[in-house]
Amino acid sequence: MKRLLLTLATIWRLAVPYFRSEDRWAGRILLAAVIGIELSIVAITVALSYWYNGFYNALQNRDAAGFVWYILVFCGLAGVYTVILVYQNYLNLWLQIRWRRFMTQTYLRQWLNTANHYRMQLLGDEADNPDQRIADDLAQFVQSLLSIGLRLLNSIVTLCSFVVILWKLSEAAPLHLFGMTIAIPGYLVWAALIYAVLGTVLTHLIGRPLIPLNFQQQRFEADFRFNLVRTRENSEQIAALHGEAAERERHSERFGRVVGNWIAIMQRQKKLLFFTQSFAQTSTIFPYLMAGPAYLAGVTQLGDLMQTANTFDRVQTALSYFVTAYQEIAQFQAVAQRLAGFENAIVAGREAALRRPGVEVVPGADAKAIAIEDLDVHLPGGEPLVEARQVVFAPGERVLVTGPSGAGKSTLFRAFGGIWPFGSGRITVPEDAKIMLLPQRPYFPVASLAAAVSYPARAGAFDDAQIAEAIAAVGLGEWSDRLHEEAHWNRMLSLGEQQRLAIARALLQKPDYLFLDEATACLDEPAEAMLYRLIQERLKGATIVSIGHRSTLGAFHRRRLEVARGEAGSRVRDVPLVSAAE
Repeated sequence: MKRLLLTLATIWRLAVPYFRSEDRWAGRILLAAVIGIELSIVAITVALSYWYNGFYNALQNRDAAGFVWYILVFCGLAGVYTVILVYQNYLNLWLQIRWRRFMTQTYLRQWLNTANHYRMQLLGDEADNPDQRIADDLAQFVQSLLSIGLRLLNSIVTLCSFVVILWKLSEAAPLHLFGMTIAIPGYLVWAALIYAVLGTVLTHLIGRPLIPLNFQQQRFEADFRFNLVRTRENSEQIAALHGEAAERERHSERFGRVVGNWIAIMQRQKKLLFFTQSFAQTSTIFPYLMAGPAYLAGVTQLGDLMQTANTFDRVQTALSYFVTAYQEIAQFQAVAQRLAGFENAIVAGREAALRRPGVEVVPGADAKAIAIEDLDVHLPGGEPLVEARQVVFAPGERVLVTGPSGAGKSTLFRAFGGIWPFGSGRITVPEDAKIMLLPQRPYFPVASLAAAVSYPARAGAFDDAQIAEAIAAVGLGEWSDRLHEEAHWNRMLSLGEQQRLAIARALLQKPDYLFLDEATACLDEPAEAMLYRLIQERLKGATIVSIGHRSTLGAFHRRRLEVARGEAGSRVRDVPLVSAAE
């Protein structure tokens, strides 16, 4: 019961926000319409129950006029049923897409909010494969919740509607056993209840393992698909290393988990389906076994028997809802758990940015430079990585950051950029200052070349002439006439070309503080020198802070910070700048 209440609380927490959103009235009206149609469907099934009685009595009595009348009644009911069923499906789909749109926008906003997606990745894998959770799990959550909820409502209303009819039929057709009449008030209702309870208990005992199995299946499928995408994204490196055999082995191993879990689901579903189908087939004949003796004894007519069978079937089906819907409920519960885990990871990422002590990046109204005070950068687990006591980056300054690999230079830059919250200390940034961090491997969205170079600015922020001039300035003039060509630029361009385009992006954005994390390391020294001269010429008032290992970079900087390793992490200190010429 505790687990059930927790599951219901989770579903409520995931589902309710839409009906309190800006689209709440449209959602509420659509939901009310769908529910109203569902209740109308139950009303038609009640009418059909009485139709069974009259129609079969007309057949038994060879009443031609009554036969024709009941055929016409059936055609009317069938016509109304068809129309409302079509519109229920239409309105249901309309509600699904509006609900899914709201949830998708909400999750995207929370996931892609102030580097939260990056912190979630650093904190662990509770939110593995967010693409699947947003693209697939949200759609399945909305669809399954409406399906399960409407069927449950149908079962409850059907039970309330038909149980009264079945109780009265129990009086009209009392229980007959071995030629004796046994008076048990509402015996058909009790028989249906006992039959359904036994079926529900046995179904739960057999099918309970499907919930974790379905959860694992979704995870294994997503992991397999994600690694296939990684192979496609890194096909050049794989081909260069002749890593096809290793990739096949890794993919086969991951697909083996998919297959193994699938087989476990198959075996469990086989047992569950064997029982549920046996249960369903037995339920077809069970009401005739209960009410048939009264008809054979001449106590009731054929119409009463057929109405009893139909009504018993409705009551038993309503009571056995969990027997027939168990597999769908198990899959839905796994989806709800995955979405709940994703929400928990979103909250954890947001809390990591707010946790104190932490790395605070604060705007200073009177600040004229970036000032670092008593900064201690930690790993997500709390281990110390690098510390910087008092560091200032003045306007227009050129600073080179050096140090051995793994000392924490890139993580220090992430802290400067406000995306690394783990640690303590304060970084004061001039108010309204524009900061840009260029990593060694730049990111370009799958879009037109103009949009890729302009990223993250909105489309139209720069005209074609500005973009073409920036591309030509960094040495890629041959691409200037392909601004509106859409492609996967991270795959099409070499890493050196990508780094040139990243510099073009900086020239367009004109940041006040530009942090270059080995952003020219894949270029030869003459090309690197050309780009640094271009930056100094175009971004004269900007502060340039570079991570680099080449001694030639000293000629383009006026100050050097060294990140030196120690026993308790690395430490940042000012050291004399030595250029290649010296």
